[in-house]
Amino acid sequence: MSIATKTGDAGETSLMYGRRVPKTDARVDAYGCVDELNASLGLARVSASNPFLTEQIFAAQKELVIVMGELATAPQDLDRYVKDGFQLTSAAMTDRLTATVDDLEKNKLGKFKGWAVPGKTMDSATLDLARTVCRRAERRVAALMAADTKFNAEILRYLNRLSDLCWLLARYAELLHDEAQSAGEKR
Repeated sequence: MSIATKTGDAGETSLMYGRRVPKTDARVDAYGCVDELNASLGLARVSASNPFLTEQIFAAQKELVIVMGELATAPQDLDRYVKDGFQLTSAAMTDRLTATVDDLEKNKLGKFKGWAVPGKTMDSATLDLARTVCRRAERRVAALMAADTKFNAEILRYLNRLSDLCWLLARYAELLHDEAQSAGEKR
């Protein structure tokens, strides 16, 4: 089967289980933004120069597949989705991110005041880019959630925490760069 199905040529696409919706549908926009976020994190991961950064990014990417799958499923098909063995976005996923945020703030970075200017290092720049894409995904998900009272609010919590984590990982990448620079100057 070809990837070019031509079924979207008229401006529609399929959700999981074949429900057809316009490509402008809020659900399609939301999972499209999360897909873009995952791709942005892929760039951050491939350019990361530190194993901790790589591990954190990859863990988030795997979880974003879960988020995208849930977003790409119409509410009336979610029971079937779960019965078919797919996961839903869970508090445990958000809690994992929260624990990493807490660890970075308490043990690696401390508290911040003021703004950060993206672009100090390649690692931090790619993470800051991913953070901004994550914030857009949050906005799209918030709009979708406002229209559906049964929407899984954990998706929004997860994306909010992930954007926090991206910001902190970018600052951590800058710290690692500064420490390496200082070590080089002391020689």
